[in-house]
Amino acid sequence: MKKVIYLFLIMCGFSVLSHAQTNTDSLVFDHIVYDYGTISQGSDGACQFTLTNNGDNPIILSNVKASCGCTIPTWPRTPINPGESAVIDVKYDTKRIGRFNKAITVYSNAANSPVVLRIMGSVEVAK
Repeated sequence: MKKVIYLFLIMCGFSVLSHAQTNTDSLVFDHIVYDYGTISQGSDGACQFTLTNNGDNPIILSNVKASCGCTIPTWPRTPINPGESAVIDVKYDTKRIGRFNKAITVYSNAANSPVVLRIMGSVEVAK
């Protein structure tokens, strides 16, 4: 009798594993690095990253975090449906002079989460 019960439990386990869902939903970005090049101090430090839901289910961005306080990201708070696109706006504080290379980490329920975006460039003294 024990053998029958063990066999039944093993068969149930295989059945559950064979029907397990894998998350294949992913975000596709138009680019992951934005290079400002050389910009003047006090100039507009805005850029955008466009993303597309490449999966079959809605994707929710749970958090978008910059590596420091000089970089401010804003992102959509509503679900991004399959096939739809959305924009993450990033604003860099161009008051700081010199080279910069900052990371913006995008957290979501997508399979390829987290995604790290980068902004880079050099701020020179305004003439």
